[in-house]
Amino acid sequence: MRSVLLDENLPRKLSRDLLEFAIRTVQEEGWTSYANGQLLVRAQDRFDVLLTADRRLQFQQNLARFNIGIVVILTVSLRYRTIRVAVDRFVWLLLPSTG
Repeated sequence: MRSVLLDENLPRKLSRDLLEFAIRTVQEEGWTSYANGQLLVRAQDRFDVLLTADRRLQFQQNLARFNIGIVVILTVSLRYRTIRVAVDRFVWLLLPSTG
């Protein structure tokens, strides 16, 4: 089961919908005060993927230096329903391959 860290800019209840993954939120980890670089350093040792809506992340950090998958959700709003539809479209990409 892949471990996924849900960034604080996403609705926490999203974690209840993604039962295929071991999901923790930034808030549950106690990492809300960390800047993106610090967050990625900590997350890469404990999680497979960071799920975020931070569109600027790629411009703020050299993402290639971190050993964690990063999925940026691009939607017109951060409302739960909007995010949920977007996640449904790509969630299968996060599942481990069976071959």
